[in-house]
Amino acid sequence: MATDTAEQTAARSNGREPRSEGAVLNLFSQGFLWLWALMVIVPVVWVVVTSFKTSREIASDPLGLPAAMHFENYANAWTNGHIGGYFLNTVQVMAFSVTGTMLLGAMAAYVLARYEFPGNRLLYFAFAGGMMFPVFLALFPLFKTLQNVGLLNTYPGLVLVYIAYSLPFTVFFLTAFFRTLPTGVAEAATVDGAGHYRLFFQVMLPMAKPGLIAITIFNIIGQWNQFLLPLVLLSRNPEDAVISQGLANLALRQGYEGDSGALFAGTVLAMIPIFIAYVLFQRQIQAGLTAGAIK
Repeated sequence: MATDTAEQTAARSNGREPRSEGAVLNLFSQGFLWLWALMVIVPVVWVVVTSFKTSREIASDPLGLPAAMHFENYANAWTNGHIGGYFLNTVQVMAFSVTGTMLLGAMAAYVLARYEFPGNRLLYFAFAGGMMFPVFLALFPLFKTLQNVGLLNTYPGLVLVYIAYSLPFTVFFLTAFFRTLPTGVAEAATVDGAGHYRLFFQVMLPMAKPGLIAITIFNIIGQWNQFLLPLVLLSRNPEDAVISQGLANLALRQGYEGDSGALFAGTVLAMIPIFIAYVLFQRQIQAGLTAGAIK
Protein backbone atom coordinates (compact mmCIF):
# COMPACT_ATOMS: atom_id res chain seq x y z
CA MET A 1 0.00 0.00 0.00
CA ALA A 2 1.35 3.43 -0.93
CA THR A 3 2.27 5.67 1.96
CA ASP A 4 0.16 8.76 2.62
CA THR A 5 1.56 12.18 1.92
CA ALA A 6 2.19 14.61 4.74
CA GLU A 7 -0.82 16.68 3.70
CA GLN A 8 -3.13 13.65 3.79
CA THR A 9 -1.77 12.57 7.18
CA ALA A 10 -2.26 16.06 8.61
CA ALA A 11 -5.79 16.17 7.26
CA ARG A 12 -6.70 12.87 8.92
CA SER A 13 -5.10 13.96 12.20
CA ASN A 14 -7.37 17.00 12.20
CA GLY A 15 -10.43 14.81 11.68
CA ARG A 16 -10.90 15.78 8.00
CA GLU A 17 -10.84 13.49 4.99
CA PRO A 18 -8.41 14.73 2.33
CA ARG A 19 -10.25 16.23 -0.61
CA SER A 20 -9.49 14.52 -3.90
CA GLU A 21 -7.27 16.57 -6.13
CA GLY A 22 -9.13 18.34 -8.89
CA ALA A 23 -12.61 17.79 -7.41
CA VAL A 24 -13.45 21.48 -7.57
CA LEU A 25 -12.17 21.74 -11.13
CA ASN A 26 -14.17 18.68 -12.18
CA LEU A 27 -17.30 20.10 -10.58
CA PHE A 28 -16.81 23.41 -12.36
CA SER A 29 -16.16 21.77 -15.74
CA GLN A 30 -19.17 19.46 -15.43
CA GLY A 31 -21.38 22.35 -14.40
CA PHE A 32 -20.18 24.39 -17.38
CA LEU A 33 -20.88 21.46 -19.73
CA TRP A 34 -24.40 21.06 -18.33
CA LEU A 35 -25.00 24.80 -18.76
CA TRP A 36 -23.70 24.67 -22.33
CA ALA A 37 -25.89 21.65 -23.09
CA LEU A 38 -28.96 23.47 -21.80
CA MET A 39 -28.11 26.54 -23.87
CA VAL A 40 -28.00 24.35 -26.99
CA ILE A 41 -30.83 21.91 -26.30
CA VAL A 42 -33.49 24.28 -24.94
CA PRO A 43 -33.69 26.48 -28.09
CA VAL A 44 -33.81 23.41 -30.33
CA VAL A 45 -36.60 21.83 -28.29
CA TRP A 46 -38.49 25.12 -28.33
CA VAL A 47 -38.25 25.34 -32.13
CA VAL A 48 -39.46 21.74 -32.53
CA VAL A 49 -42.40 22.25 -30.15
CA THR A 50 -43.33 25.57 -31.76
CA SER A 51 -43.37 23.96 -35.21
CA PHE A 52 -46.55 22.08 -34.21
CA LYS A 53 -48.43 25.21 -33.09
CA THR A 54 -50.68 27.57 -35.00
CA SER A 55 -49.68 31.15 -35.67
CA ARG A 56 -52.23 32.35 -33.11
CA GLU A 57 -50.76 30.06 -30.43
CA ILE A 58 -47.24 31.23 -31.25
CA ALA A 59 -48.27 34.88 -30.88
CA SER A 60 -50.37 34.45 -27.73
CA ASP A 61 -48.28 31.88 -25.83
CA PRO A 62 -44.83 31.43 -27.42
CA LEU A 63 -43.48 29.30 -24.54
CA GLY A 64 -46.55 27.09 -24.08
CA LEU A 65 -47.33 23.66 -25.47
CA PRO A 66 -49.53 23.28 -28.56
CA ALA A 67 -53.18 22.49 -27.96
CA ALA A 68 -52.98 19.98 -30.83
CA MET A 69 -50.25 18.67 -33.10
CA HIS A 70 -50.53 20.60 -36.37
CA PHE A 71 -48.56 18.45 -38.81
CA GLU A 72 -49.93 20.50 -41.68
CA ASN A 73 -47.24 23.07 -40.86
CA TYR A 74 -44.65 20.70 -42.31
CA ALA A 75 -46.73 20.09 -45.41
CA ASN A 76 -47.12 23.84 -45.92
CA ALA A 77 -43.39 24.41 -45.45
CA TRP A 78 -42.49 21.62 -47.88
CA THR A 79 -44.93 22.61 -50.64
CA ASN A 80 -45.96 26.25 -50.26
CA GLY A 81 -42.60 27.19 -48.74
CA HIS A 82 -40.72 25.26 -51.47
CA ILE A 83 -38.43 23.63 -48.90
CA GLY A 84 -38.39 20.49 -51.04
CA GLY A 85 -36.92 22.39 -53.99
CA TYR A 86 -34.35 24.08 -51.77
CA PHE A 87 -33.33 20.67 -50.43
CA LEU A 88 -32.79 19.36 -53.95
CA ASN A 89 -30.74 22.40 -54.96
CA THR A 90 -28.54 22.10 -51.88
CA VAL A 91 -27.98 18.39 -52.37
CA GLN A 92 -26.96 18.96 -56.00
CA VAL A 93 -24.42 21.60 -55.01
CA MET A 94 -23.01 19.69 -52.04
CA ALA A 95 -22.72 16.39 -53.90
CA PHE A 96 -19.99 18.00 -55.98
CA SER A 97 -18.56 20.48 -53.48
CA VAL A 98 -18.08 18.01 -50.60
CA THR A 99 -16.69 15.34 -52.95
CA GLY A 100 -14.26 17.80 -54.52
CA THR A 101 -13.23 19.17 -51.14
CA MET A 102 -12.51 15.74 -49.69
CA LEU A 103 -10.67 14.47 -52.79
CA LEU A 104 -8.43 17.51 -53.22
CA GLY A 105 -8.01 18.03 -49.47
CA ALA A 106 -7.06 14.41 -48.82
CA MET A 107 -4.52 14.34 -51.65
CA ALA A 108 -2.92 17.62 -50.58
CA ALA A 109 -2.83 16.60 -46.91
CA TYR A 110 -1.33 13.21 -47.75
CA VAL A 111 1.51 14.76 -49.76
CA LEU A 112 2.21 17.39 -47.10
CA ALA A 113 2.21 14.78 -44.32
CA ARG A 114 4.15 11.92 -45.95
CA TYR A 115 6.58 13.52 -48.40
CA GLU A 116 9.45 15.93 -47.81
CA PHE A 117 10.16 18.46 -50.56
CA PRO A 118 11.24 22.11 -50.77
CA GLY A 119 8.36 24.37 -49.79
CA ASN A 120 6.48 21.70 -47.85
CA ARG A 121 6.13 23.74 -44.68
CA LEU A 122 5.40 26.89 -46.67
CA LEU A 123 2.44 25.23 -48.40
CA TYR A 124 1.20 23.83 -45.11
CA PHE A 125 1.26 27.23 -43.43
CA ALA A 126 -0.40 28.76 -46.48
CA PHE A 127 -3.33 26.38 -46.07
CA ALA A 128 -3.38 26.99 -42.32
CA GLY A 129 -3.35 30.73 -42.89
CA GLY A 130 -6.37 30.38 -45.15
CA MET A 131 -8.48 29.53 -42.11
CA MET A 132 -7.79 32.99 -40.69
CA PHE A 133 -8.82 34.86 -43.84
CA PRO A 134 -12.28 36.45 -43.37
CA VAL A 135 -14.68 35.45 -46.12
CA PHE A 136 -16.13 38.98 -46.07
CA LEU A 137 -12.90 40.33 -47.60
CA ALA A 138 -13.11 37.89 -50.51
CA LEU A 139 -16.72 38.54 -51.55
CA PHE A 140 -16.00 41.26 -54.11
CA PRO A 141 -12.94 39.52 -55.65
CA LEU A 142 -14.92 36.27 -55.86
CA PHE A 143 -17.85 38.09 -57.44
CA LYS A 144 -15.67 39.72 -60.11
CA THR A 145 -13.68 36.54 -60.77
CA LEU A 146 -16.78 34.41 -61.32
CA GLN A 147 -18.30 37.17 -63.42
CA ASN A 148 -15.22 37.35 -65.66
CA VAL A 149 -15.14 33.57 -66.26
CA GLY A 150 -18.89 33.31 -66.79
CA LEU A 151 -19.67 31.29 -63.65
CA LEU A 152 -21.53 33.93 -61.67
CA ASN A 153 -25.09 32.92 -60.69
CA THR A 154 -24.37 29.27 -61.52
CA TYR A 155 -24.07 26.13 -59.43
CA PRO A 156 -20.59 25.21 -60.82
CA GLY A 157 -19.27 28.59 -59.69
CA LEU A 158 -20.74 28.12 -56.21
CA VAL A 159 -19.26 24.60 -56.06
CA LEU A 160 -15.77 25.90 -56.84
CA VAL A 161 -16.08 28.61 -54.19
CA TYR A 162 -17.32 26.08 -51.61
CA ILE A 163 -14.31 23.86 -52.36
CA ALA A 164 -11.86 26.74 -52.00
CA TYR A 165 -13.63 27.89 -48.82
CA SER A 166 -13.44 24.42 -47.19
CA LEU A 167 -9.97 23.33 -48.29
CA PRO A 168 -7.85 25.14 -45.64
CA PHE A 169 -9.44 23.43 -42.62
CA THR A 170 -9.67 20.11 -44.47
CA VAL A 171 -5.96 20.11 -45.33
CA PHE A 172 -4.99 21.33 -41.87
CA PHE A 173 -6.99 18.58 -40.14
CA LEU A 174 -6.10 15.69 -42.46
CA THR A 175 -2.38 16.55 -42.51
CA ALA A 176 -2.23 16.00 -38.76
CA PHE A 177 -4.26 12.80 -39.16
CA PHE A 178 -2.09 11.32 -41.94
CA ARG A 179 0.99 11.91 -39.79
CA THR A 180 -0.44 9.59 -37.12
CA LEU A 181 -0.82 6.65 -39.52
CA PRO A 182 1.84 3.91 -39.29
CA THR A 183 4.54 4.02 -41.95
CA GLY A 184 5.13 0.26 -41.91
CA VAL A 185 2.05 -0.55 -43.97
CA ALA A 186 2.93 2.07 -46.59
CA GLU A 187 6.51 0.79 -46.81
CA ALA A 188 5.30 -2.80 -47.20
CA ALA A 189 2.93 -1.78 -50.00
CA THR A 190 5.76 0.08 -51.73
CA VAL A 191 7.99 -3.00 -51.51
CA ASP A 192 5.18 -5.05 -53.08
CA GLY A 193 5.19 -2.71 -56.06
CA ALA A 194 2.39 -0.28 -55.24
CA GLY A 195 2.72 3.05 -57.01
CA HIS A 196 1.83 6.44 -55.60
CA TYR A 197 -1.81 6.36 -56.74
CA ARG A 198 -2.42 2.79 -55.62
CA LEU A 199 -0.70 3.47 -52.31
CA PHE A 200 -2.90 6.49 -51.69
CA PHE A 201 -6.29 5.16 -52.81
CA GLN A 202 -6.02 1.51 -51.74
CA VAL A 203 -3.82 1.70 -48.63
CA MET A 204 -3.76 5.13 -47.01
CA LEU A 205 -7.35 6.27 -47.60
CA PRO A 206 -8.91 3.16 -45.98
CA MET A 207 -6.60 3.62 -43.00
CA ALA A 208 -7.68 7.27 -42.72
CA LYS A 209 -11.40 6.45 -42.76
CA PRO A 210 -12.20 7.85 -39.25
CA GLY A 211 -10.55 11.16 -40.03
CA LEU A 212 -12.19 11.36 -43.45
CA ILE A 213 -15.65 10.76 -41.98
CA ALA A 214 -15.11 13.37 -39.27
CA ILE A 215 -13.96 16.12 -41.61
CA THR A 216 -16.66 15.20 -44.15
CA ILE A 217 -19.36 15.79 -41.55
CA PHE A 218 -17.78 19.14 -40.62
CA ASN A 219 -17.70 20.17 -44.28
CA ILE A 220 -21.32 19.11 -44.78
CA ILE A 221 -22.40 21.17 -41.78
CA GLY A 222 -20.38 24.20 -42.86
CA GLN A 223 -21.58 24.15 -46.46
CA TRP A 224 -25.16 23.29 -45.53
CA ASN A 225 -25.37 26.34 -43.25
CA GLN A 226 -23.47 28.70 -45.56
CA PHE A 227 -25.58 31.78 -46.29
CA LEU A 228 -23.33 34.66 -47.29
CA LEU A 229 -21.59 33.02 -50.27
CA PRO A 230 -24.74 31.81 -52.07
CA LEU A 231 -26.46 35.12 -51.27
CA VAL A 232 -23.77 37.03 -53.19
CA LEU A 233 -22.73 34.53 -55.86
CA LEU A 234 -25.91 32.67 -56.74
CA SER A 235 -28.84 33.66 -58.93
CA ARG A 236 -31.50 35.93 -57.52
CA ASN A 237 -34.14 33.53 -58.84
CA PRO A 238 -35.85 32.11 -55.72
CA GLU A 239 -36.26 28.72 -57.38
CA ASP A 240 -32.47 28.32 -57.60
CA ALA A 241 -31.84 29.10 -53.93
CA VAL A 242 -30.10 26.68 -51.56
CA ILE A 243 -31.50 25.78 -48.16
CA SER A 244 -30.05 28.73 -46.24
CA GLN A 245 -31.44 31.21 -48.78
CA GLY A 246 -34.67 29.24 -48.87
CA LEU A 247 -35.21 29.66 -45.14
CA ALA A 248 -34.67 33.41 -45.49
CA ASN A 249 -37.19 33.52 -48.35
CA LEU A 250 -39.60 31.42 -46.29
CA ALA A 251 -39.25 33.77 -43.33
CA LEU A 252 -40.01 36.75 -45.56
CA ARG A 253 -42.95 35.04 -47.25
CA GLN A 254 -44.51 33.62 -44.09
CA GLY A 255 -44.03 36.94 -42.33
CA TYR A 256 -46.39 38.53 -44.85
CA GLU A 257 -48.78 35.56 -44.89
CA GLY A 258 -48.82 35.19 -41.10
CA ASP A 259 -48.01 31.44 -41.13
CA SER A 260 -45.37 31.29 -38.41
CA GLY A 261 -45.93 27.57 -37.85
CA ALA A 262 -44.72 26.78 -41.37
CA LEU A 263 -41.62 28.90 -40.77
CA PHE A 264 -40.67 26.93 -37.66
CA ALA A 265 -41.49 23.68 -39.45
CA GLY A 266 -39.15 24.64 -42.28
CA THR A 267 -36.40 25.35 -39.76
CA VAL A 268 -36.85 21.89 -38.26
CA LEU A 269 -36.76 20.29 -41.70
CA ALA A 270 -33.47 22.07 -42.41
CA MET A 271 -31.96 20.73 -39.16
CA ILE A 272 -33.02 17.10 -39.61
CA PRO A 273 -30.40 15.99 -42.23
CA ILE A 274 -27.49 17.35 -40.18
CA PHE A 275 -28.86 15.79 -37.01
CA ILE A 276 -29.26 12.39 -38.67
CA ALA A 277 -25.76 12.54 -40.16
CA TYR A 278 -24.20 13.29 -36.78
CA VAL A 279 -26.18 10.55 -35.00
CA LEU A 280 -25.20 7.94 -37.59
CA PHE A 281 -21.49 8.84 -37.60
CA GLN A 282 -21.03 10.02 -34.02
CA ARG A 283 -18.50 7.33 -33.10
CA GLN A 284 -16.49 7.84 -36.28
CA ILE A 285 -16.37 11.60 -35.67
CA GLN A 286 -15.13 11.14 -32.10
CA ALA A 287 -12.59 8.53 -33.22
CA GLY A 288 -11.31 10.78 -36.01
CA LEU A 289 -10.94 13.79 -33.74
CA THR A 290 -9.18 11.76 -31.06
CA ALA A 291 -6.79 10.06 -33.47
CA GLY A 292 -5.96 13.34 -35.20
CA ALA A 293 -5.20 15.03 -31.89
CA ILE A 294 -2.78 12.37 -30.62
CA LYS A 295 0.66 12.32 -32.16
